[in-house]
Amino acid sequence: MPEPHVELASKTTTRLRAPNASDGAAMWALVHEAGTLDPNSAYLYVLLADRFADTCAVAERDGRLVGMLTGFRPPRDPATYFVWQVGVSPVARGEGLAGRMLDEVVARHPEVRFLEATVSPSNAASEALFAGFARRHGAPLHRGEGYGAELFPRPHGGVPHEPEPLLRIGPFASPRSSTPERSLS
Repeated sequence: MPEPHVELASKTTTRLRAPNASDGAAMWALVHEAGTLDPNSAYLYVLLADRFADTCAVAERDGRLVGMLTGFRPPRDPATYFVWQVGVSPVARGEGLAGRMLDEVVARHPEVRFLEATVSPSNAASEALFAGFARRHGAPLHRGEGYGAELFPRPHGGVPHEPEPLLRIGPFASPRSSTPERSLS
């Protein structure tokens, strides 16, 4: 009697970790691939991955970056984590990766009690991301003044930049513990 055919499921693991300087170029490329973020210089991503690694994260799958998060703790408000950019490759969208990166970075800093980000009104994906974060952490989400459209340069004949209202989430309901590098399936 022939043996039954057993199909093995392919399991891809996504690893979240702090970036390092050698990730900067891939972070820059991911921003361009994502197509939804304002691109900055490649140097800036190398700098962030090196000098701000403890407040940034990358998601790696099969040796390739499929997600990145940049942010920092403002020196005048160290209990707050400010999210600057979150980008996910089109091949990894819809998996909750952006939310897991946020949770990962905030868990590294148990002293952080608030999360802030500016989100333009047309960015429904980011609105949903931060609303979900607030729910998961049992924290209120407040909208306030951020950066008005008048602060941004207007390209010649181009579309003006949208305002960037400030979202502030917190204080968080429960303390979080530091999370080491981990893999997600």
